[in-house]
Amino acid sequence: MRVDLFDFELPPERIALRPAEPRDSARMLVIDPDGRNSDQPLRDMGVRDLPDLLAAGDVLVVNDTKVIPARLRGLRDRDGNVARIEVTLHKRETASSWLAFARPAKRLKQGDVLRFGDASESYACELGHLDARVAECGDVGEVLLEFSLTGAALDEAIERHGEMPLPPYIAGRRTADERDSGDYQTLFAREPGAVAAPTASLHFTPALLEALQSRGIEIVRVTLHVGAGTFLPVKADDTSEHRMHAEYGVITEESAARLNAARKAGGRIVAAGTTSLRILETAAREDGSIEPVSRDTSIFITPGYRFRAVDILLTNFHLPRSTLFMLVSAFSGLKAMKTAYFHAIVQEYRFYSYGDACLLFRGNEGHDGAGRSGAAGDASA
Repeated sequence: MRVDLFDFELPPERIALRPAEPRDSARMLVIDPDGRNSDQPLRDMGVRDLPDLLAAGDVLVVNDTKVIPARLRGLRDRDGNVARIEVTLHKRETASSWLAFARPAKRLKQGDVLRFGDASESYACELGHLDARVAECGDVGEVLLEFSLTGAALDEAIERHGEMPLPPYIAGRRTADERDSGDYQTLFAREPGAVAAPTASLHFTPALLEALQSRGIEIVRVTLHVGAGTFLPVKADDTSEHRMHAEYGVITEESAARLNAARKAGGRIVAAGTTSLRILETAAREDGSIEPVSRDTSIFITPGYRFRAVDILLTNFHLPRSTLFMLVSAFSGLKAMKTAYFHAIVQEYRFYSYGDACLLFRGNEGHDGAGRSGAAGDASA
């Protein structure tokens, strides 16, 4: 498909620079393109209304990845020629190596050594600074870095020297601060490895979780370590020419069994965020059942994709021409999503990572080959 079909104009003032306080006070636009759950295709509601829109037996799937301080600033010294370098880690390859995006990448070549931190600092385990060698240079500023430390020692050094990797549309308008260390982490975070937050889950609070569980809605955890590639613009003219970066995901045997049992009993699978959706669809068999997985995925979902696992999607508002706007357009239909986004802009919803939410029901375009509907029972029950 032509990438320009997924373009739209967003006024800069609609971009949220801080999350709602408290988190579950954010607004939520309910999008039901085929009217299976309401006589209105669009409803202006709030995140706290989520328990009333789901039913007993439904399963909310959350991503328990934890954001690491993946942005590192340092120096490259090549025969006395010093240059400042910034890298954003996006995927761990081994115990001592990471793929990263470098800026400015043109200042780097294979074999260069980078130093992050202050070598004059006195710190246990020699973590006063962190060195890395450029092992490979790839496309779009991507490099493979081999670090001087490995395993837990490397993790500790990254924690010490790194910064929270706020998305460029926020970082370009203000500096990351101490508040972001908590704001840009979800309630479910426990598995370190993401360099971007699964932002739909930023809306959850203990009170909202309690309200969901009191309605008989089960919470199941999966893991997808979100990479910085999620922010890369789609530069190709056609979606068939775009390359997705791989991300590592896990669905345990226990989680898969709970999801399959819920589906067999007639419950719906509700993905909290596109990250949860992507690992679920990666793990979905043809019949919609989920198998345990522990591997990379580079799944790229565009209109025409037939969803097998996910019935309902909670997500934020996404960038124009982005792979995530393509995904939601596959789920509920491109026309429906463009109408919804226009409505959201007019109604002054807050966009992107710290913004408001959407609750999407599957449109006809998102049904699987068996004609399985996005609804299972009365959503207002």
